[in-house]
Amino acid sequence: MSTTPARSNEAALGQRSMSWSDIKTLGLASLGGALEYYDFIVAVFFTKLLATVFFPPHTPEWLAQLEVFCIFAAGYLVRPIGGIFFAHFGDKIGRKKMFALSLFLMAFPTLLIGLLPSYAMLGMVAPLLFLLCRILQGLSVGGEVPGAWIFCSEHVRRDRVGLACGLLMSGLCTGILLGALSAKYLMGNLDAESLKSWGWRMPFIAGGVFGLISVYLRRYLHETPVFEALRAKRAADPRLPLSVVLRHHRGAIAVSLLATWVFSGIFVLYFLYTPTFLQSQFHYEAKAVFTNNSWSIFGLIMGSTVAGWAADKIGGGRAYALGSVAMLAVTGAFYFALGSGSSAVWPLYIAGGFLIGTITLGPYIIVKSFPPEVRFTGFALSYNTAYAIFGGTAPAVASYMVGRQGIVMAPAWYIAGLCVLGVVIGLCWRAPVHADVAASR
Repeated sequence: MSTTPARSNEAALGQRSMSWSDIKTLGLASLGGALEYYDFIVAVFFTKLLATVFFPPHTPEWLAQLEVFCIFAAGYLVRPIGGIFFAHFGDKIGRKKMFALSLFLMAFPTLLIGLLPSYAMLGMVAPLLFLLCRILQGLSVGGEVPGAWIFCSEHVRRDRVGLACGLLMSGLCTGILLGALSAKYLMGNLDAESLKSWGWRMPFIAGGVFGLISVYLRRYLHETPVFEALRAKRAADPRLPLSVVLRHHRGAIAVSLLATWVFSGIFVLYFLYTPTFLQSQFHYEAKAVFTNNSWSIFGLIMGSTVAGWAADKIGGGRAYALGSVAMLAVTGAFYFALGSGSSAVWPLYIAGGFLIGTITLGPYIIVKSFPPEVRFTGFALSYNTAYAIFGGTAPAVASYMVGRQGIVMAPAWYIAGLCVLGVVIGLCWRAPVHADVAASR
């Protein structure tokens, strides 16, 4: 069988060392990813305040917050739509153009949110504009995150793909941490009136401005070598990438859906749901919970890079299986310590954050599972669909089991089940050899 241009190009990448261009690509992608997640997540930390800004003053507090959460949910629900849109053109006309457009579509509405008039000024038009901005953000993140992992993995040599994915994951998590820290700073240094009148706007305006600067910087990035090798073939192929993925890569879709379930379920439950769980069920002080949650996210930032490095050294499947066993042991010990009142709760929570860096290998597996010519579409379809279904419902499932069924340790059992699934995926998955571009046909 003859060697395809994509195969030859990937082989060439595997023989050279990481260049300054590769480092610049990883840096700009990680910066953009951090700003992307900062912009998408920062509103979560101002939920109660946004409810008073964008809804009538006589609205019951619980109803106003519910309405804000529904607006947030809209951003998650449109992620698969945005993913399919950006992926289609990313596979047809190039990764770079979609990579820049997706970040712009996040930064611009984030800036607009910071400038939106309140309900007192525009009435019901204000929450509708807020909803529109949130939908645009959701469309953006549906394309940005898959695009970022693919863009980085196709720029580096083959034995550095894991490290590239880990560094990018660290960038995304840094954005989340910055959002949490900015909220903590403003709420701790501004009075209630200043916070409501102008203080809450600062994180959105800053995120939007820095996001637009990052869009400008991305003009210095180059198209991925892998896509350049495929450009002529993709331009001549009339088929929709989505139809190719659905017809010829169902096995890769299944593995990717399961890996994303592990990724999204553990992340959402451990870092976003557990802080509330600690306060409501075990009555920990909010300050202590927030501080240790921040340290745990910092551990995730470090652990993601280590997990990616391990995948390059011992293989993605083996690293995923071993990491999932470690996650199971430490997160299980953390929840057990909660139930027993042990003083080891916080050290275990932070250590668990570090080991949960293993979830980085979910995107690594997805990147490796699809051939280059439909990689963007396969990644976006699998990742966004599973994230919307499993990541979005994980807190609701846990809350129902804890509150209505009385299973206090439901989050622990859910995370344990996902860790076991991670072990199974790691033991069974083998990176396919995309020996011929024609194999996807």
